[in-house]
Amino acid sequence: MKVGIIGGTGKMGRLFSGVFERAGHEVHVCGRTTFLSCVDLAEASDLVMVSVPIRDTVDVIRRIAPLLTPDQILCDLTSLKTGPVAAMLESAASVIGFHPMFGPGVPSLNGQIIIVIPARCSRETLRALCSIFEREGASVTFSTPEEHDRIMALVQGLTHSVTLMVAETMRRVGVTPEDSAPFMSPVYQIEMGLVGRLLSQSPELYGDMLMLNPNVTPVLAACKEALEDLLRIVTAGDKEAFSDLFEKNVTHFGSYCDRATAETDYLIQAMVNR
Repeated sequence: MKVGIIGGTGKMGRLFSGVFERAGHEVHVCGRTTFLSCVDLAEASDLVMVSVPIRDTVDVIRRIAPLLTPDQILCDLTSLKTGPVAAMLESAASVIGFHPMFGPGVPSLNGQIIIVIPARCSRETLRALCSIFEREGASVTFSTPEEHDRIMALVQGLTHSVTLMVAETMRRVGVTPEDSAPFMSPVYQIEMGLVGRLLSQSPELYGDMLMLNPNVTPVLAACKEALEDLLRIVTAGDKEAFSDLFEKNVTHFGSYCDRATAETDYLIQAMVNR
């Protein structure tokens, strides 16, 4: 199979180029500095994969969609799905959306999760592509564009927003990581690691995740309300209200609390023993 990756000169594109090459497929890529254009690649490939920044994905898809035939497969790797999948369905090709739940710096796909959106394809095509990732050790989770974007508003939108707000709060109160380093607990050290990890990456990437997914706004509004409730409880010194809030969330999380404790105990011990 001839695989063409638009944006294949980028980090994620290069990662998936290697995946397809190891599976025995012929891979060609295009990017801003390549001789090949996205049109050239789309016309010459059996499978076309779009791996460009979130804000550019739909435009690139719409540029190549009219060129594709029912014998081709069109995929994307972006972290939003409703818009890109709808744009891909404007083509005549089979359509599958992919979202790797990891960054391009991973050493391999082993133990990683890839979200799969089978929008329009045969079972055989879907199975063949998923097996490529599974042979490298990845797990696949099937979803719809709507469910994917709704859950990503929490998995990415809420998580990254809270992490950014930890950094912003520290900046506002005038405390640096170096100031707090002599006082660090293992849990705080892990939290600071997540903050530093986010801030070392591209603001455009995180801005697009938050601003281009319409599901993020109501999630952040709910987060704001929850923080305001906690602020009122703490300011009032209302122990009963705090216990009630705490226990409601224990019930909501259920047995996951025990599993999370075991997993984070392992992580904390690894931090201590490194």
